[in-house]
Amino acid sequence: MKCTNNSRKCLAVALVCVLAFSLVGCGSKKVDPNAYRIYESSQEYGIIERESANTEVLLAERLCIADNTNIAVKKADSDLAEAGGVFNEGTKKTVYAKDIYARKYPASTTKILTAYVALKYGKLNDVYTVSENACDQPYDSTMADLSPGDKISLKELLHGMLMVSGNDAAIAIAEGVSGDVPSFVKLMNREAKRLGATHSHFINPNGLHHDDHYTCVYDMYLIFSAAIQKKPFLSILKKPVYTANFKGADGNPKQVLWETTNGYLTGEYEVPEGITVIGGKTGTTGMAGSCLVLLSRNARKDPIISVVFHADYRSTLFQFMSELLKLAK
Repeated sequence: MKCTNNSRKCLAVALVCVLAFSLVGCGSKKVDPNAYRIYESSQEYGIIERESANTEVLLAERLCIADNTNIAVKKADSDLAEAGGVFNEGTKKTVYAKDIYARKYPASTTKILTAYVALKYGKLNDVYTVSENACDQPYDSTMADLSPGDKISLKELLHGMLMVSGNDAAIAIAEGVSGDVPSFVKLMNREAKRLGATHSHFINPNGLHHDDHYTCVYDMYLIFSAAIQKKPFLSILKKPVYTANFKGADGNPKQVLWETTNGYLTGEYEVPEGITVIGGKTGTTGMAGSCLVLLSRNARKDPIISVVFHADYRSTLFQFMSELLKLAK
C-alpha cells in the first residue's frame, strides 16, 4: 500500500488491518481460558466498581500500592516472622514490608475471605442447619461448639467463625451460602481475583492446611481492606466476647459464649502507646505458624492494616506485631 498525501488515513487503515489479522489469526488456535481478557476486565475482574451509570471508582484509590521491595526491615526485629506488612490507608503509604509477595499459608486468616464472600452472597438473618460434615473436623481443630442439626443464623455463624475461629462454623457458612463447600470455594477464588489478590489460591473456607491453599501478605491486605468495608464484619471484629443464641437439633434454645482469639482485645498483650486496636483475625497451623491480620488506628486516626505471617509462637507473633504498630505511629 502506497501512502503519499493522506498519511494519517493510511496509517489508520494499516492498524485496522493488523488488528483484524491478529484477531482472526492463523488456523484454529484455541483461546486460553485463563487469559486476562483486557477488553472485558474492568467490571469482570473488579478493577473498577460501578457506583452509578456514569461513575466508576478505581479500587486502588483507597489502597496502599506496593511492589516487592522490602521496607523498614531494620527498624523491627524482622527475624520474628517470615513475612509482614503495615499499610497506612490514611496516607496510602506502606510503612513496613518484608516479603509481602512471598507465598505463605494463611491458616485461619482464610476466614476473612470466607466472611467477605458470605456477606456478599448471603443474608445475615438466613438460618442454616449445621451438617455432620461441618462438625467432622480434626480432633485438634478449633471449634465453635456446634452440633449436627443445630439451626443457626449466618450472623451467629460469622461470630463463631471470626471470634473463636470455629472451623465448624466456616463449613456451615459455606454449605449454607452455596449449598456445598466446593461451590463456595469457587466463589472465594473468584472474589479474591476480583479484589486483585492474584497470588492466592484457596482450597477450603476454614484455612486447614493444604499445600495448594496459599496467599501472601499483600493479597491478604487487599482482602482484609475489602472486608472491613462491610459493617457486620467490622462490628464482629471489635467484640471481645459474644453470647450466641440459636436452636439445637432438638428444637430447644442453645446458648454459647465465644471469646475472641485477638490477644489485644482480651488484654493478654499490651497495645503500643498511641495505637488503638480495633480488631483482627488470628490463624495458626503447624505449617503456617502463627498469623495475625489487624486493623488499628494511630494517634492521627489513620486506619492501619498490619499483617504478620508465620511467626514461630503466639507470643512472638504479638511481640512482632507490636513492633510493627510502633512504626505506624
